Amino acid sequence: MLVSATEMLNKARDGKYAVGQFNINNLEWTKAVLLTAQKLNSPVILGVSEGAGKYMTGFKTVAAMVKAMDECLGITVPVALHLDHGTYDGCYKCIKAGFTSIMFDGSHFPIDENIAKTTELVNVAHGLGLSIEAEVGAIGGEEDGVIGKGECADPKECKMIADLGVDFLAAGIGNIHGVYPANWEGLSFETLDAVNKAVGAMPLVLHGGTGIPDDMIKKAIFLGVAKINVNTECQLVFAEATRGYIEAGKDKQGKGFDPRKLLAPGFDAICAKVEEKMRLFGSVDKA
Repeated sequence: MLVSATEMLNKARDGKYAVGQFNINNLEWTKAVLLTAQKLNSPVILGVSEGAGKYMTGFKTVAAMVKAMDECLGITVPVALHLDHGTYDGCYKCIKAGFTSIMFDGSHFPIDENIAKTTELVNVAHGLGLSIEAEVGAIGGEEDGVIGKGECADPKECKMIADLGVDFLAAGIGNIHGVYPANWEGLSFETLDAVNKAVGAMPLVLHGGTGIPDDMIKKAIFLGVAKINVNTECQLVFAEATRGYIEAGKDKQGKGFDPRKLLAPGFDAICAKVEEKMRLFGSVDKA
């Protein structure tokens, strides 16, 4: 059931759990996430970066695939199709394509420009019944060629963006895209607590969910995080399972080279990882 992310995240914040955003890269990824969400009766957000959207031949293709798959698989849990780290132009493309939720990442702009562009997009999104996420501060690491240093967000700026009417807010708190380095200092809960108090009841978003220790995840949820993004971990387990299949020579047995067989171990690995995360986030049986 395709919906905006607003209601599911408000419920998550009030219920002290988080909804997972699992980025999709192809049909296998999408099918794995949807079936696992249905199995666990969990709301879910399908995240699509601009790079992944381009890889899948465009946002229109992605939206059509997700809508058809949602119907054909008989998915009844709430599912949001969400643009991840969207540019100004990317947001309009996804709105036109039929996404149910967008993220405008204006964190690299001066705060006045971030406010101006976010205000415009909030009005457009809400006029069409879509949810919208904004960002303040920077998420460390690299995402679609954009490199962030991981600066912590200014709670005052977070409130300024929150007051524009965005539905949920990503605030940099020392989190990083990709694999966390050995010398990572951990999440800044001092910053998260200050942001939480500044924005009131607004659901907060934790990007870079891969590799954050479980106790930090649970504390972040307690401090207002209602959406947690996972991408790299699914990529890692997919690659590991596929490598194991090939190194074992199973691709040379019978018709093991058939892509439906070749990709099956990776598909199963994603299902297992998504289930693990949904249980950790507490979203099971919350649909």
